[in-house]
Amino acid sequence: MIARDLDADVIVIGAGNAAACAAISARNNGASVLMLEAAPREERGGNSTYTAGAMRYVFNGVEDVLSVVPDVNPDTLANTDFGTYTEDQFFDDMFRVTQFRTDPDLCELLIKRSLPTLQWMRQQGVRFQTSHGRQAYKVDGRFVFWGGLSVEVWGGGPGLVDMLLASAEKKGIRIEYETAAIALLRDNDGVVHGVRVRHNGRTRELFCNAVVLACGGFESNTEMRARYLGPNWDLAKVRGTRFNTGAGIQMALEIGAMPSGHWSGAHAVGWDQNAPAFGDLAVGDAFQKHSYPFGIMVNARGERFLDEGADFRNYTYAKYGREILAQPGQFAWQIFDAKVRHLLRDEYRIRQITKVSSDTIEGLADQLEGVDRDGFLRTVAAFNAAVRQDVPFNPNLKDARAAENIVPRKSHWANTIDTGPFEAYAVTCGVTFTFGGLKVNRGAQVEDTAGLPIPGLFAAGELVGGLFYHNYPGGTGLTSGAVFGKLAGESAASAISSKKSRSAA
Repeated sequence: MIARDLDADVIVIGAGNAAACAAISARNNGASVLMLEAAPREERGGNSTYTAGAMRYVFNGVEDVLSVVPDVNPDTLANTDFGTYTEDQFFDDMFRVTQFRTDPDLCELLIKRSLPTLQWMRQQGVRFQTSHGRQAYKVDGRFVFWGGLSVEVWGGGPGLVDMLLASAEKKGIRIEYETAAIALLRDNDGVVHGVRVRHNGRTRELFCNAVVLACGGFESNTEMRARYLGPNWDLAKVRGTRFNTGAGIQMALEIGAMPSGHWSGAHAVGWDQNAPAFGDLAVGDAFQKHSYPFGIMVNARGERFLDEGADFRNYTYAKYGREILAQPGQFAWQIFDAKVRHLLRDEYRIRQITKVSSDTIEGLADQLEGVDRDGFLRTVAAFNAAVRQDVPFNPNLKDARAAENIVPRKSHWANTIDTGPFEAYAVTCGVTFTFGGLKVNRGAQVEDTAGLPIPGLFAAGELVGGLFYHNYPGGTGLTSGAVFGKLAGESAASAISSKKSRSAA
């Protein structure tokens, strides 16, 4: 191999949560680091910038919560029941929602390192806050948390990216913007030792001892969505960045990396029907519409097509985008009446929204664009007749207030749609990230098709395959990115240190 001057010990491709955690971790372990971001600075951070910032982690009581958010107001603390979210609960959720397909080794790393990783992020300058506004309801004057989520990043996704990259820059990590990686460089022994990049239309090569791929899935690539996810996925909206085009995955596959995970699966949600093709940083995550458990959802035929109350929204929202995409015209309307309007999340009150309302259900039916009016009215009448009136409604738990003897059944939180004014919100499919990616080992090192680690190549974030299948527990994506980002940075720095020690000997 020809001796070359190194641009950095470690090159990290990407500048979102996973990439920044990898860069900071590698730097903390003695490596010099260069980050490459395909986006301009004002669009930096990948999908992380577009998230609301919730992070799922193990906490066994309020002490663990306070280890991540030490500055909770004492009065708020006294009036809050955080509950617990144990390792067993996290394992149960991961195995249940992925239909027991999640890779057990990766799942174990994710869960067991979740709390230590959030504590580490706090030490790196990331500030968290409790998720009172999104994950708790008041019961008898006291906040009660539900769904396994207790904290979110201060300032949401933009705050997370700003805090992580500010920490990286303070540590001397360089970030090059509008610099897209287009190929991995390997020596004659198959060791990854650099990256070919394009900047301002010109191509150049950068050299290093290790590369960490952390540049997202292929959700922003229309052709790859249609190829792998299937028909009509090219019509889905993209919730986040326009830069996650699968480049990192393709570069690794080109040098023999093993594909892994659910390549025909994706995290996809109900998203405003008239949202732009890609995420809008001014609106952020507010195009999502996640209060459907408290109403009904109908398609163009005016028919319900899913169980809106199958589980807490944290465990269903990431798969219901696919269900909406499968409907005629790839849209649906969410219907609510006055009894539950106060439970609707803040995203239902933004200015950029597709909404109609009426004092009567007939008047609402007249305004549901694209929906069969008579079919809708029949659906509402049949649903109202099926709601159990002997079970009290309780939004804090699975209340078993069902709509029975109707298809599809509604398992929980069923209320008659009979009290005006009525509101309806038009939604389509918004894809968040794709589940298919690269096979990595317990050190976040990318494996080849023979199951052997590719020397010098590591991965973190969305492009790690094998964690999520079919569905996703809310808040796990950022945690996964941070856990495997930190791990990839540590492993890359350790491999470089070992290499230098052997060379010195």
